[in-house]
Amino acid sequence: MKNQLVLAIGLLAVAPAAFAQAANATERALESKIIALDKLGWQAWKNNDPSWFEKNTTEEFISISSDGTSNKAEVVKATATDCKVASYSLANFKFFMLDKNAVLLTYTATQDAVCGEKKAPTNLQVAVNYVNRGGKWLEAMYMQAP
Repeated sequence: MKNQLVLAIGLLAVAPAAFAQAANATERALESKIIALDKLGWQAWKNNDPSWFEKNTTEEFISISSDGTSNKAEVVKATATDCKVASYSLANFKFFMLDKNAVLLTYTATQDAVCGEKKAPTNLQVAVNYVNRGGKWLEAMYMQAP
């Protein structure tokens, strides 16, 4: 009986650590998935391909930059023609679970682009909010600042 009690206490001591490891592995997998999804969005922007934004943003999506705010329809329309992107790079990713259905991704971006007739800012700080809708992660908000 004493051995069973010691075993039970030992299991109770180890269980939270095992649960935390599983939760951390799940969070790391989600982080990788969100970063990959966000990188696809940048590639779509570079390629003037609005289909990524049509499929991977919420209907309430909002984009905020030094030029103002844009909704989903405006971003989809602008993506096809507004910018000529020579290159971009993304770095310094930080991932935050807000809750089980919302995450925040921050990073730095460097870009060589001209939008309209204006050179886009070269260095950006970016914050992106993704939400889980029906099992699919969608971008709900994008914000950048030089």
